[in-house]
Amino acid sequence: MNEKNESEVHLPVETHPWPPFVPEGARVLMMGTFPPAPKRWSMDFYYPNPTNDFWRIAGLVFMGDATALYDTGRKCFRLDDVRALMAAHHVALHDTCRCIRRLQGNASDKYLEVVEPVDLASLMGRMPDCRDIATTGEKAANVVAELTGTRVPSMGEYVEADAFGRHLRIWRMPSTSRAYPLRLERKAEYYKRLWDACGC
Repeated sequence: MNEKNESEVHLPVETHPWPPFVPEGARVLMMGTFPPAPKRWSMDFYYPNPTNDFWRIAGLVFMGDATALYDTGRKCFRLDDVRALMAAHHVALHDTCRCIRRLQGNASDKYLEVVEPVDLASLMGRMPDCRDIATTGEKAANVVAELTGTRVPSMGEYVEADAFGRHLRIWRMPSTSRAYPLRLERKAEYYKRLWDACGC
């Protein structure tokens, strides 16, 4: 074993901090990779980093206002409003990795080692109405492709699969991280197309 691999083995393994968010009648499952370190959280829920644009995209698509879910005074997202919005539109949330190692101590997907993927079959078993899975980044797309035996879709597109006892569309969305070089409004167009197609 070389020195790099030896050092990686001794890095701590992190387990996902949250249960899946599965509202009644969930139609689409949104899947990122893994939460950032707790020091970057502005709330105890998915996409908690205030510089991540997932909730700005949701606000823009569903409410016509990118700041609708953001509390500018407290510099955090409004968790109750976030949860209510996702429930109202039948959007479930979880991540593709149950356990990971951070190879460089940051939130970049590039430096996350997947130790254990999510039990996607069990998760889908909780969502009988769900026919769509959408990933919010390249690494998440790769993990879902491995779990479903499918190819990674082109950006904004989907592949079809028979998995978990049903016919699915598996979508790949642009990353909501600001490190991904695409304007917020353009990202929102991708997500609107997805959520419209899912009947959200």
